[in-house]
Amino acid sequence: MLLGLTAQYGNGAEWPKTRELDARAVKPDQASTLQLEPLKVPDSQLEPIVWSALDGWAADDHSSAFATFLSSCRPLLRSNPAKRETRPMYFALKHVCRQALDAGRLANDQARRFFERNFRPLRIARLGDSAGLLTGYYEPTIDGSRFPTPIFKVPIYRRPPDLVPPLNSAGLGFPNKGQSLRRTSNGELVPYYDRGEILDGALDGRHLEICWIKDQMDALMIQIEGSARVRLEDGTMLRINYDAHNGYPFVPISRILMERNIIPRQEVSLERIREWMRANPEDAEELRRQNRSFVFFRIVGLSDDRNAVGAQGIPLTPGRSIAVDPLLHVYGTPFFLQAGQPLTAKNRSIRFDRLMIAQDTGSAIVGPARADVFWGAGEDAGRLAGGLHHRATFAMLVPREVDPVAAGARMPLPREKPPRTAEADARTSLPKPAALIQVEGRRFSRADELGRNVRPQSHQHSGCSGASDLGRPLPLGRTEPNRHARSANPVPAGADCGPRAKAARATEVAKRVFSVFAPGTERKPLVAWRRGN
Repeated sequence: MLLGLTAQYGNGAEWPKTRELDARAVKPDQASTLQLEPLKVPDSQLEPIVWSALDGWAADDHSSAFATFLSSCRPLLRSNPAKRETRPMYFALKHVCRQALDAGRLANDQARRFFERNFRPLRIARLGDSAGLLTGYYEPTIDGSRFPTPIFKVPIYRRPPDLVPPLNSAGLGFPNKGQSLRRTSNGELVPYYDRGEILDGALDGRHLEICWIKDQMDALMIQIEGSARVRLEDGTMLRINYDAHNGYPFVPISRILMERNIIPRQEVSLERIREWMRANPEDAEELRRQNRSFVFFRIVGLSDDRNAVGAQGIPLTPGRSIAVDPLLHVYGTPFFLQAGQPLTAKNRSIRFDRLMIAQDTGSAIVGPARADVFWGAGEDAGRLAGGLHHRATFAMLVPREVDPVAAGARMPLPREKPPRTAEADARTSLPKPAALIQVEGRRFSRADELGRNVRPQSHQHSGCSGASDLGRPLPLGRTEPNRHARSANPVPAGADCGPRAKAARATEVAKRVFSVFAPGTERKPLVAWRRGN
């Protein structure tokens, strides 16, 4: 990985804390017997597809992928769900894992049938995108010392005790994004120190140093990869893994060099960046400070030849383990990734259409279709990791229990509406409109036609008998104005204008007005209904 060209930052997590149990001794948990809801992934689009739509699926080494999946099943079945763990994928994967552990080791054809029988492929991408991003990382080997010397003078820090995770962060472990904080002496929470402040000595004298290495370039590379093997003076191999970060966004050095026209895009490589930094130490120092983010580590082993341990707590499998966003995906989820481009390291070419298992994470791995492939340790692994920065299509393998297509088929349909009867039609039928709407000698204006102004006239001009609230005497001998004084259609004198009579007349008027707009009736030009026509 080329100092940020792959945008990966801080993979790896912790060493396994418990001894592996016998696979068949794991008992089912009650959660797997619950009725699971259909799969939901925030800010994502899911498309069900058939297996034949996956180019390269039949040619993949399914036996190798199944062995990697099996390694994820053991810790998954040993774990108890956290109180905030409500994702259906977690419980459905545990059910499939029990079947995988019962099956044991499988040949290639058997493993392929296992995946096709227990999973359904779904294309997944961020909303509005057609593909995701695929990068690579590896475990570098660096010379170092337990103590500072004139040669080894750059410290690798463990996680400070005053580092506070981003507020309102969700999920397990230290979150991949968000502003990390520190608590001051008066209890106030403020942003944590950035890279420049740490390089200037903000953490000096706090005994947080794990070891010392030769230069800042190596320290930055370890922070990008998220893990390293440090070869100490006596030959002991110290293994360190990502533990936390200071919360600032990662800024790739390669991007700054290209934006400043220092190194052309086509010439950017790890060695080219190293050469420039050695030749320009002062400018290199200023460039490093542009990347304010900083990563802290933890010791995970000594003199250990196993591969790096991922966030799931198990050794990673080169070429089969990937880092994903743990807020969206469950560790152990299989993904079939299609980058469409071959990878070359020395004399071998690798076509990248393969089944991978989610077992790790990193602070820059965010989103539903974002993955970082682990390639192992050593120079070859570094070349493979540095050469992988491609757009890729992601197919997530979903257990049948949470298959959205099957869930849709099980969803009950609403009951059919009962057939209409002749009696019901008679009750709801509207009267036919007359050629001209006229009630008791009154024609309606255009506003009346639309259902407005359908109200009885005032006592003063309506011809109603009896008292009325309108037209009552007011102080100084004035009479209250009549709102309908211009009405040219008075109601006949002596008509009953009591409340019940008014309501009945208003209902009848409304029925006749709205019958004009009943389906199937002849529409008259509105101008024909104006007063005086």
